[in-house]
Amino acid sequence: MRIKRTIDKIPGGMMIVPLLIGAIVRTAFPHLADGTVFKSSFTGGLLTCAPALLAAFYICLGSTIEFKAAGYIMKKGISLWLGKIVLAAVICLIIKAVVPDQNHMFLGLSALAIVAAFSDTNGGLYMALMGQFGKKAEDVAAYSIMSLESGPFFTMLILGVVGLASFPVMAFVYAVLPLIIGMILGNLDIDMRKFLSQGQSVLIPLFALALGFGINLKNVISAGASGLILGLAVVVITGIVLVLIDRVTGGTGLGGMAAASTAGNASAVPVAVAAVFSGYRAIAATAMVQVAAAVIVTSILVPILTAWMARRAERKAHEAMKAPIHM
Repeated sequence: MRIKRTIDKIPGGMMIVPLLIGAIVRTAFPHLADGTVFKSSFTGGLLTCAPALLAAFYICLGSTIEFKAAGYIMKKGISLWLGKIVLAAVICLIIKAVVPDQNHMFLGLSALAIVAAFSDTNGGLYMALMGQFGKKAEDVAAYSIMSLESGPFFTMLILGVVGLASFPVMAFVYAVLPLIIGMILGNLDIDMRKFLSQGQSVLIPLFALALGFGINLKNVISAGASGLILGLAVVVITGIVLVLIDRVTGGTGLGGMAAASTAGNASAVPVAVAAVFSGYRAIAATAMVQVAAAVIVTSILVPILTAWMARRAERKAHEAMKAPIHM
């Protein structure tokens, strides 16, 4: 059986296929992760410990990056990260101005769901796509900066539901530390670079499986048209903005398109926000399934569009090479 060859034919297949398998398992056995025996097992660790697998991936990835390339990582990572956060803030302000009701509902979507979906990138999908279509390992590594989007902090900050005075500096440190460790090891010893670099491709389907296990497909289906609209809006609006930002900062636009998605962990953000702001408790469950629907929609559309952009760029480059040179 040619399993790998078949998966490789799917854009971002090493991310998408395990993600869907994990979601199917979670849907078929929704209470599987509730048992302490399962959580303490190797199987439980594989399906529920995505952060540990991602940390291992960053160490392997970091080992392939030379210190002189760190500037490129910072430029691409910060530009795409700021693009996501600022865009979500602008959309939130527009919704607040146009829709005056308490939950600021628009097309069946609350501001809570919209900001949660727009402000957090699917890092596994981004890394898988840039690993397949990007030109540099640094394109993949840029997500070490973008990973700061993860969690409810920026959603709460944008919505203004809590009075946080400053961003925790250590969050920056912990986000990039595995990558830095890998970079140090790879730059100190070329044998360590060769050894660790082999782990990148292996870890992508493993952490994708764990991310998928956090998604129940029944909840995604119940979100209906509103979740579909949210996912389409994330792809179209953030896609346009991030592609332009990526090109302005020296990229090809592929990084921007690959980042135009919603992270799996974003579906938990509405509940986390509602825990600190009671005004959103009535709509938190609905917002959660709408964001989960956006995760699936963006996971399907973003690889297709990124692959299309990559083929288009290759075709243009090939045509340019064949064009006659006029003296």
